[in-house]
Amino acid sequence: MKRLLLCAFCLCQASAFSQDLTVRADRPGAAISPTMWGIFFEDINMAADGGLYAELVKNRSFEFNAPLMGWKEHSTTPGDGSILVLNRGEENPANPRYVRISHITDGAYGLSNEGFRGMGIKKDEQYHFSIWTRMHRGTGIGLRLELVGPDGQKIATARLKPAGGEGWQKDTVSLAAGATEPKAQLYMWIEGQGSIDVDMVSLFPHHTWKERPGGLRADLVQLLADMKPGFIRFPGGCIVEGRDLSNRYQWKNTVGKVEDRKLIINRWNTEFAHRLTPDYFQSFGLGFFEYFQLAEDIGAEPLPILNCGMACQFNTAEVVAADELGPYIQDALDLIEFANGPVSGKWGGLRAAMGHPEPFHLKMMGVGNEQWGPQYVEHYTIFTKAIKDKYPDIRLVNSVGPNPDGDLFNFLNDTLRKLHADILDEHYYRQPEWFLQNAGRYDHYDRSGPKIFAGEYAAQSKAVVSPQNKNDWQCALSEAAYMTGLERNADVVQMASYAPLFAHVEGWQWTPDLIWFDNLRSYGTPNYYVQKIFSANKGSVVVPLSRAGAPLEGQNGLYGSATLDNKTEELVLKLVNTTDRPMNPSIRVEGVKKLPGRAYNESIKATGLDKTNSLDDPKAVSSKKEAISFRKGNVFSPVLLPYSVNVVRIMIH
Repeated sequence: MKRLLLCAFCLCQASAFSQDLTVRADRPGAAISPTMWGIFFEDINMAADGGLYAELVKNRSFEFNAPLMGWKEHSTTPGDGSILVLNRGEENPANPRYVRISHITDGAYGLSNEGFRGMGIKKDEQYHFSIWTRMHRGTGIGLRLELVGPDGQKIATARLKPAGGEGWQKDTVSLAAGATEPKAQLYMWIEGQGSIDVDMVSLFPHHTWKERPGGLRADLVQLLADMKPGFIRFPGGCIVEGRDLSNRYQWKNTVGKVEDRKLIINRWNTEFAHRLTPDYFQSFGLGFFEYFQLAEDIGAEPLPILNCGMACQFNTAEVVAADELGPYIQDALDLIEFANGPVSGKWGGLRAAMGHPEPFHLKMMGVGNEQWGPQYVEHYTIFTKAIKDKYPDIRLVNSVGPNPDGDLFNFLNDTLRKLHADILDEHYYRQPEWFLQNAGRYDHYDRSGPKIFAGEYAAQSKAVVSPQNKNDWQCALSEAAYMTGLERNADVVQMASYAPLFAHVEGWQWTPDLIWFDNLRSYGTPNYYVQKIFSANKGSVVVPLSRAGAPLEGQNGLYGSATLDNKTEELVLKLVNTTDRPMNPSIRVEGVKKLPGRAYNESIKATGLDKTNSLDDPKAVSSKKEAISFRKGNVFSPVLLPYSVNVVRIMIH
């Protein structure tokens, strides 16, 4: 059944839809932080391997719990060849497994790799294959490589003759695709007889983001860059904690040479019974160096989050004793050196060796993710002292628990404020009505207390963690209404990010998500376009926007905020009409002699609250810019269509 109104109280107040609003352009207030609107990345929903990280081979180093998961043997007849999984744990603990392939007869024998729900192959694209091999004495084996569609069509072929030698070496060859196929597989046929050791089998498209070899998927990064985010939080939330501490994210295992990074199981692998994903692991080809580089590429401040000696409290709740936190604290201190330190130091030297001698200019860091309780306060206190003693200018982000209210929240909120915490990370996954009713949440927060990071939020169309949640327009519209309250309170709220960010249409565990993709295509949801329009129009300082002297936070279903953009000398109004009727408010701009008689409105609207975007209709709900003309003076009356988000920009000088 189509939902007609966002909430009952909008109906009750909607008797009149013409409103008189006042903007005081001559009263600039709080500066808007450059980090106001950002993005939250977590490796959930196949966001990294199979998503942002452009590697096409799954289980490329045979390190999954089932070493041949993703691989399949092929032969003309039984006995043509064999494969043996070998473990060199003491020699190479980061990458212990490799396979020995033996070809015995003249029959065909080889392996295929299924990729991540298939491999997305584009016609005329070059694909760069690489493999680590070790030849056995007297063996003259070669490899015939094929990209093959589900119907058996050969899309690309190439041959590779390893150079030989008894030591490990990396061999490469490129394949040119003759067709587009979202569900291709890689076949690796053995030519000649004998045995060969194989590891790190890899396939990347040539056209990655910035054409970096072994890099990131260009269309997904472009969607992020288009948002103009002020920060990027990584590597996520619960992924930081792990189901237990052995499964936690350890940044030092994600830097250096790719072949030396230690794979672990992804904690979302078996988290939800409704979306079990037994082939979900973390190769860390996308590691902390790549996260810092990505932040730099898209002009965002890096915000790494580190484990504070506590595993996920929804799972094992494993905690390190306070007197054993030394290695965890050292990881935090070493990360700052990795990001900012001189190349003469150990970790700054590693950054330089990876291709970035200049510092990444890290300014803030998160201590823990979504922890709660007195144990977290104890750990936070120890971490804060150690970090601030050595790096007093680093600002720390601290958890106030998984909910925006209740006993867990109240305890941490009160305690951390008394401890003079830098930034409090509030999370809210709630239904759309909550967002409408809480647009004034920060109106009465202590202006001199810790700053707020709205670190994870998303309206839930059904219920939290429900697989039936949708990225529909009702949810996006309610988030936009709430975001006007965040912006209006920019002296308190300095960062905000929707979560989660990415989801593979066949590999997701959690919904809703900001950006969806398959192996070849991607699209932004209605929520994405709300985030984008706010971030691209954040302005420089807040100015008062009121109705009858009160902030505009839901009167008659209308929400709003106003800012000045000092660079362009424009007034920027964000107006959200959450009702089913058009509005035509009369807006008086005080503090200017007259307006120029023209402006433009970039609006997002939909034909219904249940409207969504999709791979086949990616911009069913998206923004459109239109010019506004009106009589010169200091009053204008834009038309706000039903269920619409509007950004009006008008010159004031």
